[in-house]
Amino acid sequence: MPNAFFPRRLAATMEAAALTGLLLLGSAFSAGRVHAATAPAPQRAECDADFARVLQAAPTASLKMQASAVWGNALVLRWPGVAAEGRFRLYHSQRGQITALPGMPVLGADGALDLAPHTVPLDDATRERLQWVGAGATLSLRTLDLPRLGALHRGQLVLVQLDAQNRVQRATATQTAAALDELFAAAQGVPDLGVSVASRRTAFKLWAPTAQGVWLCLHRNGSAKSAAQSLLPLARDAATGVWAAAQPRDLSGQSYTYLVDVFVRGVGLVRNRVTDPYSVSLNTNSRRSWIGRLDAPALKPAGWDSGPRPSQALAATDLMIYELHVRDFSAGDRSVREAWRGKYLAFTEPQSQGMQHLRAMAAAGLTDVHLLPIFDLATVPEQGCITPQISGAAAAQPDGTAQQAAVTASASTDCYNWGYDPFHFNAPEGSYASSAEDGAVRVLELRRMVQALHAAGLRVGMDVVYNHTTASGQKANSVLDRVVPGYYQRLNAQGDVERSTCCDNTATENRMMAKLMIDSAVLWAREHHIDSFRFDLMGHQPRAAMERLQQAVNAATGRHIHLIGEGWNFGEIANGARFVQASQGSLNGSGIGTFSDRARDAARGGGCCDDATQTVQKQGWLNGLFYDAKPGSRASLQDLLRVADLVRVGLAGTLRNVRMTTYDGSVKALSEIDYAGQGAGYASQPGEVVNYVENHDNQTLFDINVLKLRRSTSTADRARVQVLGMALTAFSQGVAYYHAGIEALRSKSLDRDSYDSGDWFNRMDWSFATNHFGSGLPPQHANAALWPVMQPLLADPDLSPKPADIRFARDAFYDLLRIRASTSLLRLRTAEDVAQRLTFLNVGSAQNGAVIVGHLQGQGLPGAGFAELMYVINADTTDVRLDLPTQQGKAWVLHPVHRADSAADKRPAVNAHWDASAGRLLVPPRTALVYVLP
Repeated sequence: MPNAFFPRRLAATMEAAALTGLLLLGSAFSAGRVHAATAPAPQRAECDADFARVLQAAPTASLKMQASAVWGNALVLRWPGVAAEGRFRLYHSQRGQITALPGMPVLGADGALDLAPHTVPLDDATRERLQWVGAGATLSLRTLDLPRLGALHRGQLVLVQLDAQNRVQRATATQTAAALDELFAAAQGVPDLGVSVASRRTAFKLWAPTAQGVWLCLHRNGSAKSAAQSLLPLARDAATGVWAAAQPRDLSGQSYTYLVDVFVRGVGLVRNRVTDPYSVSLNTNSRRSWIGRLDAPALKPAGWDSGPRPSQALAATDLMIYELHVRDFSAGDRSVREAWRGKYLAFTEPQSQGMQHLRAMAAAGLTDVHLLPIFDLATVPEQGCITPQISGAAAAQPDGTAQQAAVTASASTDCYNWGYDPFHFNAPEGSYASSAEDGAVRVLELRRMVQALHAAGLRVGMDVVYNHTTASGQKANSVLDRVVPGYYQRLNAQGDVERSTCCDNTATENRMMAKLMIDSAVLWAREHHIDSFRFDLMGHQPRAAMERLQQAVNAATGRHIHLIGEGWNFGEIANGARFVQASQGSLNGSGIGTFSDRARDAARGGGCCDDATQTVQKQGWLNGLFYDAKPGSRASLQDLLRVADLVRVGLAGTLRNVRMTTYDGSVKALSEIDYAGQGAGYASQPGEVVNYVENHDNQTLFDINVLKLRRSTSTADRARVQVLGMALTAFSQGVAYYHAGIEALRSKSLDRDSYDSGDWFNRMDWSFATNHFGSGLPPQHANAALWPVMQPLLADPDLSPKPADIRFARDAFYDLLRIRASTSLLRLRTAEDVAQRLTFLNVGSAQNGAVIVGHLQGQGLPGAGFAELMYVINADTTDVRLDLPTQQGKAWVLHPVHRADSAADKRPAVNAHWDASAGRLLVPPRTALVYVLP
């Protein structure tokens, strides 16, 4: 059928080019002829058919073949566990028909190349690529084979060890990422992957170096009922592996997918119908990629290009961040119009209770809102998602199971997920838009949200998840791995996808996966005005890639984009097993921040991954360790003193070279203080550390305190303990990070992992009347072992805070923000300043371990505001008197925030007392306060 939108001459030219690529230049190799793929060209109906079709299945004998041999560069492979003896040959087949059984000759190959033991030293890059691979035969092809290899990688490759009679001894598929990186290195410089729209031209580019054919399916719009109107072949560039097509008109508003013919190990030759990995928007449920210009006037809210934005001149330590989920913010806010609840547009409702609260926090000093993932997610239906109705007696039972049963039953079809299930990294999520069908709507509404937050005086950060994909292989929600199989995902020794991050790990050590991550971050920062990024499991990515990303986003926006992330060191890349990681201790000097678990664990008690018994028994510095121990506790004074030192480590920015007096009286660098068998101090500058006591992971601080505080603790005191936790973050050197609702005693009814627990267990109340404690037993999947402990606690009405308790915590949080914002002494920018200006008092073996006192010297520091500052946090349940002889004679006065009539906590002004002549301080119980010398 003629294509009205594609000149016949251009179509013929591109079709010929594509065919040339399939014929692989007709080269006859010495070891055999490379045969052209004979898969029939697709028909237009295939654009609307299933997401994949097997064109020719692999032989049964090769379906389960492992990929144990790993390429180190374009010519060198290592085969672990195999001695470099005998003859080695690399067999190739465009149709994927190789059979290599032990004791038999190889069958079904188009040809083969000989390999020999590699006898010269490996270069640094190759050695790093192979450092994780076990010992074995390191083999190399001849340099004269290099021109052929790009073509051979478009089919099946099997490495075989042969005996003298050319019978198979061993055979394996290969892990090709390093070879593709070298063979197609030029692809890293391609600036316009994806779709590019101009006034009279629409161009498409897809990196698919191993594909045997690629076709473009065009649809008039994003409607699921819109059948494909055109099917066009793409032409392949041999140098980059990029396939391209162009149309001589602006196709904005239309949608597209690709048909990609590619060999898949364990499957055969497959035709995948797949969306564009570089999609900038999509239609409902991400079935098709959207065509459009992100700079189109219709996609820009009024004032988008010229309107005021919050200052970009902040140092990392000036950041005070509020971590917030788009849906949590407004799903239950009745002051938001119903159609906008849980949506981007809720942030544009200026008089809603939630927006009034955000503005109040901004006025107090909050700088940033960090949104949990807002890119395209895989698990939330973008049309027709449901919210389970929980009401009546079932809803009212504080320790009931009906609530979690309803949430669990609808988890796969409800409107809720945290969003750590990336589908398309560059496109906004459609379930947060008022309409998901038109890809333009989600772009415009996301920008309206960003603009509204900027207007409220808040910068906008984005939680990004480049460390894994939701799916890989031939699954329907797999995108990257169906375009270039075996490349984008990190593989184990057998060639299977690593899943240490809970999902299918990506391999950002590979050039084009790193490029996708960097290009994506640039797009969000430049096109959507994102001010900073929080990287999920950033330690699974190379430091070098993160540093390139930092340079790229800064260059693209003309301003510094702050980067923070989870620097946890675990899994297959732990301890630099494959590359230098972007992890705690490996980012020194980079300026990129990592979350610190040192003070977090010390304050809360226990750790992130405690079992049920540990979760209840391990108290922390905030919730009573030794000084208010629970019945049956075996905690000692020494335990309290050790934990108090770790709290001080956090207050000092977790800096490796800063020194302090420890609980035994010795002076140590923070890196010499033990934390779970490693040095507690790990950062070189305070901006490289993110301080927090609560975030979206694990139980909220209120909930963990329900489990760890003595049950007799009053609700008023529970609120005070919450304020102490917020004070630890406010007084710590580094980046201050708060989870949304921490100021409102947020409870998730004790849920330790609410990622898929629906609106019910993630609710927030901006009227500050309730914190939703006692909403029923949380979902079984992460909490069942604790249900017997949880049930009586949830049923106890004396544990539910009163509205006055919630308002107290909220207002105290405002005050803490004001105090931190008032002085650069709590936001020091260098390790040298921390070392010279911060001293801890009440230290050593004679200290009161339940009280932390920090002294800061302000002379000569821009923005200090005070000559000296002293903060005090008393976690104990009683008044504490401290002798501070080094401060004797000083005329300390309470910080102006404490002295104001509006101060939330009256205890500092009423009950605290400083006796200058004696150098003695009286601190009320469970109180955080700040003294200053003007």
